[in-house]
Amino acid sequence: MEDDGGERSSFVIGLIENRAKEVGMAAFDLRSASLHLSQYIETSISYQNTKTLLHFYDPMVIIVPPNKLAPEGMVGVSELVDRFYASVKKFVMARGCFDDTKGAMLIKNLAAREPSALGLDTYYKQYYLCLASASAAIKWIEAEKGVIITSHSLVVTFNGSFDHMNIDTTSVHNLEIVEPLHSALWGTSNKKRSLFHMLKTTKTIGGTRLLRANLLQPLKDIETINTRLDCLDELMSNEQLFFGLSQVLRKFPKETDRVLCHFCFKPKKITNEVLGVDDAKKSQMLISSIILLKTALDALPLLSKVLKDAQCFILANVYKSVCENEKYADIRKRIGEVIDEDVLHARVPFIARTQQCFAVKAGIDGLLDIARRSFCDTSEAIHNLANKYREEYKLPNLKLPFNNRRGFYFSIPRKDIQGKLPSKFIQVVKQGNNVHCSTLELASLNVRNKSAAGECYVRTEVCLEALVDAIREDIPMFTLLAEVLCLLDMIVNSFAHTISTKPVDRYTRPGFTDNGPLAIDAGRHPILESIHSDFVPNSIFISEASNMVIVMGPNIIFCLIIVFLSSSLDRLS
Repeated sequence: MEDDGGERSSFVIGLIENRAKEVGMAAFDLRSASLHLSQYIETSISYQNTKTLLHFYDPMVIIVPPNKLAPEGMVGVSELVDRFYASVKKFVMARGCFDDTKGAMLIKNLAAREPSALGLDTYYKQYYLCLASASAAIKWIEAEKGVIITSHSLVVTFNGSFDHMNIDTTSVHNLEIVEPLHSALWGTSNKKRSLFHMLKTTKTIGGTRLLRANLLQPLKDIETINTRLDCLDELMSNEQLFFGLSQVLRKFPKETDRVLCHFCFKPKKITNEVLGVDDAKKSQMLISSIILLKTALDALPLLSKVLKDAQCFILANVYKSVCENEKYADIRKRIGEVIDEDVLHARVPFIARTQQCFAVKAGIDGLLDIARRSFCDTSEAIHNLANKYREEYKLPNLKLPFNNRRGFYFSIPRKDIQGKLPSKFIQVVKQGNNVHCSTLELASLNVRNKSAAGECYVRTEVCLEALVDAIREDIPMFTLLAEVLCLLDMIVNSFAHTISTKPVDRYTRPGFTDNGPLAIDAGRHPILESIHSDFVPNSIFISEASNMVIVMGPNIIFCLIIVFLSSSLDRLS
């Protein structure tokens, strides 16, 4: 799978409707290897439910069937995508690709849980539209990405989640949950004036995405809410636990969720005749994922040490289900048999390339050792060439940077250049106070170095084949680890961190009941409070006996009377 570029969306959505105003949606998250199925009836001509879900998933690709006349007065999902999501890539697939029977079979084979747990065996015919969308989405992913999804590896949720509430896009905008209302006016410095960006102190990409999801679809299950609040209580009362967890979570790779789910996808079989640059890149990504997995598993004992005496349900359950699970240690041992212990994850491009080339222990594959020798020789020749130019052209400050796109190139301070550069230097580009350039010799060595590295990647992948197969046998275990790390990141580095940065009495734990009333004593809006130092707290009480609130502005002539009907109280409480 290709790298999804950090926080950029990784959802592929299949979307289809029928003439009865039913819409089926399948949202496939490439980053977490999860599939979310939804089927519902659109009750408005504006497709509000569909727009809300599309805003929540923020897809990078939307797959629709060929345009067909929608029910009278409705725009149709294809036109909806064109009108409101023009910046999102839209792919039109033949209606034959939206096959609900094939979709049901795919989910039965790919889901990590039994189909009966998803309700597929009972409601298969009822939810045929979302199954059809799933069939099209999976078909597109396997064809476009050149992969095969591993059996029983997908986390599948069926017909949405009943433990969360949906907030429509207009309310999300007006409440400034993700973006501030006046971002265009105030610029990027105003981003902290949205709730999401104020709480966005997470350390992993998965934690950030989970935070956004929880703000757009808040929990409404009281038991789950109280469980998380219990966790926050313990973190706030136990400084050693809080700071220990904060430090340990830094040890895990930032892209842990993507890496652990990388093994859910298998590349399609290829022959030696078609091995090329793309295959070397895929091999490189696999090696990088193995190294990151090794880094994550190395950090598990530290997490176990911190959580050993934790009391709350969430942390105790993490310790029991993850830290005490011997399978993680077994996989770490298997990795240690093939991967060199000194190999670490690196972000500096050339160091990362070197680590990946030397990831597998020496002596396992003779052809790999030869390719490594060639890689070392060309790397050494490039540095010798730089030394030669420093002496020959009297450029003592000549540097040799590297990036993945260009390879090695020369960087020379402009103050060191007297007149013009010698004609030997080509591709001259002025960059600030430096001049970037290359030579024919360097370009030739770059090609040889990249070719040697590519050969190392391909041979390394061959050596890792048995290890990767062993990892794929325990995909649900790694999916669990990814989910746990994302949840801990959100709770510790976002929620607990926000509380810890304020005075002790600034935040208090709310109490929840099934039937109300709603009572807030001296409530403060976190964003407004951060903007205005003289912010005045507000109290509110709403119940069946007191179901009217008068909200008054600076001019008391104009007031807004909000009547809360009894039916609304159940929704608010």
